[in-house]
Amino acid sequence: MEEKRQDTARAGVCPACTQKTRKCLTALPPPPATVILASLFHQPVTIMKRTLPVLALAALLSACTTTAPVVEPPPQPQPKPQPEPPQPTEPANFADWQQAFAQRAAAAGIRHEDIQQLLARTHYEEKVVSADRKQPEQNKMIWAYLDGAVSADRIQKGRAKLAQYRGLLQQLESQSGVSAPYIVAIWGMESAYGTNTGNIDLIQALSTLAYEGRRRDFAEQQLIALLQLIERGDVRWDELRGSWAGGMGHTQFIPTTFLQYGVDGNGDGRRDPWQIEDALASTANYLGKSGWQRGQRWGREVRLAPDFDYRYVENSLAPAQWGQLGARQMSGAALPGDADTAKLWLPAGASGPALLTYPNFKTIKVYNNADSYALAIGLIADGISGNGGIEAAWPRDEQPLTRDQAQRLQQTLSAQGYDTKGTDGVLGANTRRAFAAWQAANGQTPDGFISQRSAAALIQ
Repeated sequence: MEEKRQDTARAGVCPACTQKTRKCLTALPPPPATVILASLFHQPVTIMKRTLPVLALAALLSACTTTAPVVEPPPQPQPKPQPEPPQPTEPANFADWQQAFAQRAAAAGIRHEDIQQLLARTHYEEKVVSADRKQPEQNKMIWAYLDGAVSADRIQKGRAKLAQYRGLLQQLESQSGVSAPYIVAIWGMESAYGTNTGNIDLIQALSTLAYEGRRRDFAEQQLIALLQLIERGDVRWDELRGSWAGGMGHTQFIPTTFLQYGVDGNGDGRRDPWQIEDALASTANYLGKSGWQRGQRWGREVRLAPDFDYRYVENSLAPAQWGQLGARQMSGAALPGDADTAKLWLPAGASGPALLTYPNFKTIKVYNNADSYALAIGLIADGISGNGGIEAAWPRDEQPLTRDQAQRLQQTLSAQGYDTKGTDGVLGANTRRAFAAWQAANGQTPDGFISQRSAAALIQ
């Protein structure tokens, strides 16, 4: 009987506990309440006059209980480690330049704390050096430049700005003598009417140019002038963003020029090139003090007689004298005496427009010493005023020289006795005059126009 009871107990072991089981306890009738109570208090219980350890019974019950498996939450994706921001690496002797510049700034009277604040922001920027050294591979024909610079959109927006700031511009014209459309034209060319004043840290740009050395004197002068503008209360540290060459604000003054010609145009006691009124007033002041002739244009397009003597190209004469040589207004009327002197310029040679440029054309070039820039400003101002543009057609089939070809041309001309005064690959007035002299000596029309076709014999 004893053995039978033990077999029965073994038969009730759950398969989870042994492979010899024949019947799980979950199929047995529920235990008496005394067993449950006893299991709670860990006391022995008498069953069929036998004592079983209550803990063993509890273990059997626990093993037979169906328990839902624990579902672990899916692993959360771990954020990828972010790379450390690249630390600026300065050239080995950049600190030497910083120390030397600090001494120069102190000698110029700059406060120690301002020098230290500027030095804390100095950083070598390779992209500034690249921009400074970058030279176009090809000389652009002037009409290609004007197509982009003298756009209908720029003229239309210029008219709107002229109307918006008419009161201020009339006041500036009265004070400086500079016609309002020219002030607005420079604003449009330099920053697209304030929409593109530059986004390069001026301190980093100028310190890079100063360290690099090719333009050290210029760049250090700009940095010292920038510190003087800060100490004067005109500009703030948080404003100092502009072009890689140091241009600031709406009309892109460099610091030394603004230090000398900057004007408070809005009456707040500061001369700030990032304020529209100050920038426009300063531009008018700069042009006015650089020789602007009140009431005078940049120049005009003229018509030349069929037998015109092109040896006079690039010469300066009175308008009446040009009239005697066969120059007329485009309408055919005689030239007005609206300037004391005028220079004949043929930007595309005898087959393109002929222009007489007045003294104000040269004054515009204090902003940018390029004839193409000055002409663009003049034509934008004409458009803002409601006047038409160039009437004669450009010879658009002519192709420009590459920079290497331009240098070869200069070298060849100079070697043949026609001094170009340099072989930098820039086809300026000196090269044009030398080429015109070569043309005259070789039976060509001496108009000084350089293209693949006209210079072919010299660049092979």
